[in-house]
Amino acid sequence: MIDLSSDKAKCKGIPLSNPEDLQADKPERPPASDKPERPAKSDKQELKHEVVDFIKLVVWFLVIFLGLRSYVIEGYEVQGPSMIPTLENNERILVLKLPHILGKFSVFSSINAIDPGDIVVFDSPDTSNKRYVKRVIAMGPKDTGKNKVDAGSENANNGDQVYVKFELGNVYVNNVRLEEKYLRQEARTSPDRDDLTLGPGEYYVLGDNRRVSKDSRSFNAIDDESIIGKAFLRFWPPSRIGFLK
Repeated sequence: MIDLSSDKAKCKGIPLSNPEDLQADKPERPPASDKPERPAKSDKQELKHEVVDFIKLVVWFLVIFLGLRSYVIEGYEVQGPSMIPTLENNERILVLKLPHILGKFSVFSSINAIDPGDIVVFDSPDTSNKRYVKRVIAMGPKDTGKNKVDAGSENANNGDQVYVKFELGNVYVNNVRLEEKYLRQEARTSPDRDDLTLGPGEYYVLGDNRRVSKDSRSFNAIDDESIIGKAFLRFWPPSRIGFLK
Protein backbone atom coordinates (compact mmCIF):
# COMPACT_ATOMS: atom_id res chain seq x y z
CA MET A 1 0.00 0.00 0.00
CA ILE A 2 1.34 3.46 -0.91
CA ASP A 3 1.46 6.05 1.82
CA LEU A 4 0.42 9.44 0.60
CA SER A 5 1.01 11.20 3.88
CA SER A 6 4.55 12.17 2.95
CA ASP A 7 3.39 13.66 -0.38
CA LYS A 8 0.71 15.54 1.41
CA ALA A 9 3.33 16.82 3.82
CA LYS A 10 5.50 17.91 0.94
CA CYS A 11 2.67 19.64 -0.80
CA LYS A 12 1.26 21.14 2.31
CA GLY A 13 3.79 24.02 2.42
CA ILE A 14 3.44 25.00 -1.29
CA PRO A 15 1.03 27.89 -1.68
CA LEU A 16 -1.40 27.87 -4.52
CA SER A 17 -0.74 30.36 -7.25
CA ASN A 18 -3.12 33.32 -7.76
CA PRO A 19 -4.98 32.82 -11.04
CA GLU A 20 -4.22 36.43 -11.95
CA ASP A 21 -0.48 35.78 -11.66
CA LEU A 22 -0.72 33.03 -14.23
CA GLN A 23 -2.02 35.36 -16.95
CA ALA A 24 0.36 36.82 -19.50
CA ASP A 25 1.42 40.47 -18.99
CA LYS A 26 -0.94 42.79 -20.79
CA PRO A 27 0.25 46.21 -22.16
CA GLU A 28 -1.08 49.12 -20.19
CA ARG A 29 -3.36 51.48 -22.07
CA PRO A 30 -2.40 55.15 -21.93
CA PRO A 31 -4.85 57.33 -20.08
CA ALA A 32 -7.45 58.89 -22.28
CA SER A 33 -6.62 62.50 -23.22
CA ASP A 34 -9.03 65.21 -22.28
CA LYS A 35 -8.36 67.10 -25.59
CA PRO A 36 -10.18 65.88 -28.66
CA GLU A 37 -7.93 64.73 -31.51
CA ARG A 38 -7.61 67.15 -34.43
CA PRO A 39 -8.95 65.82 -37.66
CA ALA A 40 -6.34 65.37 -40.41
CA LYS A 41 -6.22 68.12 -43.02
CA SER A 42 -7.99 67.34 -46.20
CA ASP A 43 -6.27 67.54 -49.57
CA LYS A 44 -8.23 70.72 -50.37
CA GLN A 45 -6.99 72.48 -47.26
CA GLU A 46 -3.38 71.52 -47.96
CA LEU A 47 -3.66 72.72 -51.56
CA LYS A 48 -5.20 76.02 -50.44
CA HIS A 49 -2.38 76.54 -47.95
CA GLU A 50 0.27 75.88 -50.61
CA VAL A 51 -1.40 78.31 -53.05
CA VAL A 52 -1.50 81.06 -50.40
CA ASP A 53 2.20 80.52 -49.59
CA PHE A 54 3.09 80.65 -53.28
CA ILE A 55 1.17 83.91 -53.77
CA LYS A 56 2.95 85.46 -50.78
CA LEU A 57 6.31 84.41 -52.23
CA VAL A 58 5.50 85.96 -55.62
CA VAL A 59 4.33 89.22 -54.00
CA TRP A 60 7.50 89.50 -51.94
CA PHE A 61 9.63 88.76 -54.98
CA LEU A 62 7.88 91.50 -56.98
CA VAL A 63 8.23 94.02 -54.17
CA ILE A 64 11.96 93.33 -53.82
CA PHE A 65 12.52 93.29 -57.59
CA LEU A 66 10.67 96.58 -58.19
CA GLY A 67 12.40 98.19 -55.22
CA LEU A 68 15.84 97.22 -56.49
CA ARG A 69 15.00 98.32 -60.02
CA SER A 70 13.56 101.68 -58.96
CA TYR A 71 16.10 102.70 -56.33
CA VAL A 72 19.22 100.55 -56.47
CA ILE A 73 20.23 99.08 -59.84
CA GLU A 74 18.81 98.63 -63.33
CA GLY A 75 19.93 97.13 -66.62
CA TYR A 76 19.87 98.89 -70.00
CA GLU A 77 20.61 98.01 -73.60
CA VAL A 78 22.80 100.44 -75.53
CA GLN A 79 21.39 101.54 -78.89
CA GLY A 80 23.41 103.48 -81.39
CA PRO A 81 27.12 104.20 -82.04
CA SER A 82 27.53 107.43 -80.03
CA MET A 83 29.59 105.81 -77.25
CA ILE A 84 31.97 103.77 -79.45
CA PRO A 85 34.58 102.48 -78.60
CA THR A 86 33.58 102.34 -74.92
CA LEU A 87 30.10 100.96 -75.58
CA GLU A 88 29.06 99.19 -78.74
CA ASN A 89 25.55 98.93 -80.18
CA ASN A 90 23.33 96.30 -78.44
CA GLU A 91 25.65 95.89 -75.48
CA ARG A 92 24.01 95.77 -72.05
CA ILE A 93 25.03 97.67 -68.96
CA LEU A 94 24.14 97.96 -65.29
CA VAL A 95 23.34 101.38 -63.84
CA LEU A 96 23.77 102.10 -60.13
CA LYS A 97 21.08 104.47 -58.83
CA LEU A 98 21.22 104.42 -55.03
CA PRO A 99 24.27 106.68 -54.37
CA HIS A 100 22.88 109.42 -56.62
CA ILE A 101 19.44 109.21 -54.96
CA LEU A 102 20.95 109.36 -51.48
CA GLY A 103 23.16 112.28 -52.45
CA LYS A 104 20.08 114.46 -52.92
CA PHE A 105 19.41 114.37 -49.17
CA SER A 106 21.33 116.77 -46.95
CA VAL A 107 22.34 114.03 -44.52
CA PHE A 108 24.16 112.24 -47.38
CA SER A 109 25.44 115.40 -49.10
CA SER A 110 29.06 114.27 -48.64
CA ILE A 111 28.52 111.37 -51.07
CA ASN A 112 30.12 112.02 -54.47
CA ALA A 113 27.92 109.77 -56.56
CA ILE A 114 29.12 111.16 -59.91
CA ASP A 115 32.48 112.58 -60.93
CA PRO A 116 33.85 113.97 -64.20
CA GLY A 117 34.75 111.04 -66.45
CA ASP A 118 31.88 108.83 -65.26
CA ILE A 119 29.35 107.39 -67.71
CA VAL A 120 25.76 108.23 -66.80
CA VAL A 121 22.25 107.44 -67.99
CA PHE A 122 19.80 110.35 -67.96
CA ASP A 123 16.41 111.41 -69.24
CA SER A 124 16.58 113.12 -72.61
CA PRO A 125 16.10 116.90 -72.25
CA ASP A 126 14.50 117.21 -75.69
CA THR A 127 12.63 113.93 -76.25
CA SER A 128 10.04 112.46 -73.89
CA ASN A 129 10.23 108.80 -72.81
CA LYS A 130 13.83 108.48 -73.98
CA ARG A 131 17.11 108.08 -72.13
CA TYR A 132 20.70 108.71 -73.19
CA VAL A 133 24.01 107.30 -72.06
CA LYS A 134 26.95 109.74 -72.18
CA ARG A 135 30.15 110.62 -70.39
CA VAL A 136 30.32 113.45 -67.85
CA ILE A 137 32.95 115.92 -69.02
CA ALA A 138 32.43 118.59 -66.39
CA MET A 139 30.05 119.37 -63.59
CA GLY A 140 29.07 122.60 -61.95
CA PRO A 141 30.20 123.49 -58.44
CA LYS A 142 28.52 121.58 -55.65
CA ASP A 143 25.65 123.42 -54.03
CA THR A 144 26.22 123.36 -50.28
CA GLY A 145 22.75 124.72 -49.57
CA LYS A 146 24.15 127.54 -47.38
CA ASN A 147 23.32 131.19 -47.77
CA LYS A 148 26.12 133.11 -49.45
CA VAL A 149 26.83 136.75 -50.29
CA ASP A 150 29.32 138.18 -52.77
CA ALA A 151 31.45 141.15 -51.68
CA GLY A 152 31.86 142.13 -55.33
CA SER A 153 35.64 142.26 -55.66
CA GLU A 154 36.77 142.80 -59.27
CA ASN A 155 39.55 140.19 -58.97
CA ALA A 156 37.41 137.58 -57.21
CA ASN A 157 37.16 134.16 -58.83
CA ASN A 158 33.55 133.10 -59.34
CA GLY A 159 33.61 129.66 -57.77
CA ASP A 160 29.92 129.12 -58.44
CA GLN A 161 30.49 128.51 -62.15
CA VAL A 162 32.50 126.17 -64.37
CA TYR A 163 33.37 127.21 -67.90
CA VAL A 164 33.46 124.50 -70.62
CA LYS A 165 34.71 125.00 -74.16
CA PHE A 166 34.61 122.49 -77.02
CA GLU A 167 36.77 123.35 -80.01
CA LEU A 168 37.76 121.12 -82.93
CA GLY A 169 37.58 117.92 -80.90
CA ASN A 170 39.35 119.29 -77.82
CA VAL A 171 37.61 120.02 -74.53
CA TYR A 172 38.67 122.75 -72.10
CA VAL A 173 37.35 123.10 -68.54
CA ASN A 174 38.13 126.49 -67.00
CA ASN A 175 40.64 126.94 -69.85
CA VAL A 176 42.48 123.68 -69.06
CA ARG A 177 42.58 121.10 -71.86
CA LEU A 178 41.38 117.63 -70.89
CA GLU A 179 43.46 114.55 -71.65
CA GLU A 180 40.80 112.05 -72.73
CA LYS A 181 42.67 108.75 -72.98
CA TYR A 182 39.45 106.80 -73.47
CA LEU A 183 38.94 108.32 -76.95
CA ARG A 184 40.20 107.13 -80.30
CA GLN A 185 41.75 109.84 -82.41
CA GLU A 186 39.26 109.34 -85.23
CA ALA A 187 36.38 109.58 -82.77
CA ARG A 188 37.78 112.80 -81.29
CA THR A 189 37.76 114.67 -84.61
CA SER A 190 34.87 117.12 -84.88
CA PRO A 191 34.39 120.51 -86.51
CA ASP A 192 32.00 121.63 -83.77
CA ARG A 193 32.57 124.60 -81.49
CA ASP A 194 30.70 125.16 -78.29
CA ASP A 195 31.09 126.93 -74.97
CA LEU A 196 28.92 126.81 -71.89
CA THR A 197 28.99 127.96 -68.30
CA LEU A 198 27.80 125.46 -65.71
CA GLY A 199 26.11 126.39 -62.47
CA PRO A 200 25.45 124.21 -59.41
CA GLY A 201 23.71 120.94 -60.24
CA GLU A 202 24.53 121.08 -63.98
CA TYR A 203 26.54 118.60 -66.06
CA TYR A 204 28.22 118.87 -69.44
CA VAL A 205 28.03 115.47 -71.19
CA LEU A 206 29.53 114.17 -74.43
CA GLY A 207 29.48 110.88 -76.31
CA ASP A 208 32.83 109.15 -76.83
CA ASN A 209 32.18 109.09 -80.59
CA ARG A 210 32.17 112.88 -81.04
CA ARG A 211 31.48 112.79 -84.78
CA VAL A 212 27.99 111.28 -84.42
CA SER A 213 26.98 111.87 -80.79
CA LYS A 214 24.04 114.04 -79.80
CA ASP A 215 25.00 115.59 -76.48
CA SER A 216 25.47 118.87 -74.61
CA ARG A 217 26.72 120.50 -77.78
CA SER A 218 23.15 120.35 -79.07
CA PHE A 219 20.90 120.31 -75.98
CA ASN A 220 23.22 122.16 -73.53
CA ALA A 221 23.86 121.04 -69.96
CA ILE A 222 21.69 118.53 -68.15
CA ASP A 223 20.52 119.03 -64.58
CA ASP A 224 20.94 116.81 -61.56
CA GLU A 225 17.27 115.77 -61.49
CA SER A 226 17.44 114.22 -64.96
CA ILE A 227 20.25 111.79 -64.08
CA ILE A 228 19.16 108.20 -63.47
CA GLY A 229 22.47 106.82 -62.27
CA LYS A 230 26.03 105.83 -63.05
CA ALA A 231 26.77 103.06 -65.57
CA PHE A 232 29.46 100.92 -63.99
CA LEU A 233 29.37 97.43 -65.57
CA ARG A 234 28.97 95.88 -69.00
CA PHE A 235 27.44 92.41 -68.62
CA TRP A 236 26.69 91.56 -72.26
CA PRO A 237 28.14 90.17 -74.46
CA PRO A 238 30.09 87.72 -72.29
CA SER A 239 33.30 88.39 -74.23
CA ARG A 240 33.25 92.04 -73.11
CA ILE A 241 32.11 91.70 -69.50
CA GLY A 242 33.86 94.24 -67.32
CA PHE A 243 33.72 97.48 -65.39
CA LEU A 244 33.34 100.69 -67.37
CA LYS A 245 36.03 103.37 -67.34
